[in-house]
Amino acid sequence: MATASPAPSARPGIGFFERYLSVWVALCILVGIALGYALPGLFGTIAAMEVAKVNLVVAVLIWLMIIPMLLKIDFGSLGSVRRHWKGVGVTLFINWAVKPFSMAALGTVFLGWLFAPLLPAGAIPSYIAGLILLAAAPCTAMVFVWSNLCDGEPNYTLSQVALNDVLMVFLFAPLVALLLGVASVSVPWNTLLLSVILYIVVPVIVAQVIRRALLASGGQAALDRFLKAIGPVSLSALLATLVLLFGFQGQQILAQPLVIALIAVPILIQVYLNAGLAYWLSRQFGVAWCVAAPAALIGASNFFELAVAAAISLFGLTSGAALATVVGVLVEVPVMLSVVAIVKRTRTWYEASSA
Repeated sequence: MATASPAPSARPGIGFFERYLSVWVALCILVGIALGYALPGLFGTIAAMEVAKVNLVVAVLIWLMIIPMLLKIDFGSLGSVRRHWKGVGVTLFINWAVKPFSMAALGTVFLGWLFAPLLPAGAIPSYIAGLILLAAAPCTAMVFVWSNLCDGEPNYTLSQVALNDVLMVFLFAPLVALLLGVASVSVPWNTLLLSVILYIVVPVIVAQVIRRALLASGGQAALDRFLKAIGPVSLSALLATLVLLFGFQGQQILAQPLVIALIAVPILIQVYLNAGLAYWLSRQFGVAWCVAAPAALIGASNFFELAVAAAISLFGLTSGAALATVVGVLVEVPVMLSVVAIVKRTRTWYEASSA
């Protein structure tokens, strides 16, 4: 993952592992399914390692994913939100008032109606729930990569991501509960709140303690070195989690090979819809292109690590919700790279006078 810094010169490009994330995810699908068939006892033992409905193995992997990403967030940058208030307003509107609701609607239309004959009937509500969890969590770490690739304003990106992280602490649980209730999915509030504490509150606190200690001891250079060193840990934890998920999901996937492709359809539509709306609204409000480009990307991408963790906690490792969030991981990189290309190629149109 890229390192966030207020200085534009410190923003690296997308790394090798991030660029080919979809390839690694595809390989994890194959490895997970194969191991699920070869070692069913091992996966059963892992599934049984739970405390208060939290799988301990998956919890450790999720923390290893999320904490390195949150180390990049400087909550002191929230003071610069006012300088880009129009761009921030557009992104907040898309992230919290449009994206979760549009995903719930798209999931219901496509999975609950159009594709229903092709899907296992009992799993459809769970698939929709996974899509809602995916859309209710705005992206954090990977947004820095996308913003860098389109020469986005780094201070805007940093302040917007920091603000979204703060809002997630308070809005994620009630928003998910509301939308899952509308989708007629029973939500155990205690489990949902536990997920927020475990996968948002605790990682934010731990990450900020480590960040401040590193900055105090060696400054930005020490933080950058540490982030570079643990970057592979975050990606490895993500891939290990995917292997576990597909180890449990293998039989369902082989029985319904179209499921992944069908789940991807509303995700793809939702990404382009929200990116396009954020980009257009930014132009209507006179937002500079260097802010509008990352605004479109932040509005469209998802914090899939949190979505995966919440889906596992709420519905289990073998649930359709967990599978749906993993499909989000599968399509994230190629789709977001295409959005980067679109906003870069349309810069002339964006900056042209409306007259």
